[in-house]
Amino acid sequence: MIQRNLLHRIKDLLGKFPIVTITGVRQSGKSTLLCNSFSDFRYVSLEDPDIRTFASEDPRGFLDNYASPCIIDEVQRVPALFSYLQTKVDKSGKMGEYILSGSHNFLLMQSISQSLAGRTAVLTLEPFSINELKNSGLLPKDLNELMINGFYPAIYDRNIAAYDYFSSYTATYAERDVRLIRNIPQAGSFMRFIKLLAARSGQVVNKTELSGAGGVSVPTVNEWLSVLMQSYIIFELQPFYQNFSKRLVKSSKLYFSDTGLLCFMLGIETAAQLNEHPMRGNIFETMVVSEYRKRRFEKGFVPDAYFWRDSNQNEVDLLTEESGIVKAYEIKSGSTMDRKYLQGLTKFSQISGIDIKNMSCIYAGDQSFTGTKGSFLRYDEAFNE
Repeated sequence: MIQRNLLHRIKDLLGKFPIVTITGVRQSGKSTLLCNSFSDFRYVSLEDPDIRTFASEDPRGFLDNYASPCIIDEVQRVPALFSYLQTKVDKSGKMGEYILSGSHNFLLMQSISQSLAGRTAVLTLEPFSINELKNSGLLPKDLNELMINGFYPAIYDRNIAAYDYFSSYTATYAERDVRLIRNIPQAGSFMRFIKLLAARSGQVVNKTELSGAGGVSVPTVNEWLSVLMQSYIIFELQPFYQNFSKRLVKSSKLYFSDTGLLCFMLGIETAAQLNEHPMRGNIFETMVVSEYRKRRFEKGFVPDAYFWRDSNQNEVDLLTEESGIVKAYEIKSGSTMDRKYLQGLTKFSQISGIDIKNMSCIYAGDQSFTGTKGSFLRYDEAFNE
């Protein structure tokens, strides 16, 4: 089993909270991680219809039957259970009684905010990170292969072809998972909408343009974007608002969370096809930005990540802020260390006053280089600090 970097943080927080909640996209490896790493905990899944009925109709009896320490998987399926969990942990006063997990952030967080605020730590488990694959010796040497495969555990655990996996995954997602969040009757239109978004990964969101291209209203665009974010299929990168210029682009950028799913939605099936694809740079940028988010989630933090663009099209692909230190990154899918890649960062340093030493180009080359006028970082070494 691939060692998950989040495990240390889970164990640490079990000593400080009565409940630890793990959320994240379906099939990111939550159940596998918890079952294999916490053998002293009982495990129960509310995906099982009989067990779900038991928990719904007799929550007290359910919690008595599945006494702590216990892992309750897909816990958002029975929202009424949260109030009984609150009463139980308040009465016992013990730490580390329950680990809850679920795949639907909106449903899960809604129940937590109503009943378990202050009683549970909340962590996010993403699919594998580059760092996890690299440490396990499973990182593909070919970058195109890595981006097509993506990072879902099943592709590496079961040796399943990416196209076969994502064919099944998208069908399951559209027919089942979306309806748990919100009933969307236009399933075909919704899937076409996801493909429209795939062609815009790494780009500034224009909801009016999406409305016209998708043949749906702007309110429907907002609703569908919300569903996709709640189920971790996509995420947004907000603009950086420090007053470096009076005319800033204020719309967010959209990214897919996984490049394998992104390539599938774009119809990319082979490395040769990806190598010539006009979206290759966007796909690489999607992978890098997603990797930063994964590294922050692994440490238990909410990622403070942004982009910056002014009305003159001066742009920085990724800005991060940790402990008050802002770092800027240009992201290039080329494998050659080209000084031209640093020109935008140099200009941004002049505009923002941020030290050029905190600026780097993340690229697809085979070596990293640290310099006084900007650095080059390999994509698999970019966020190792």
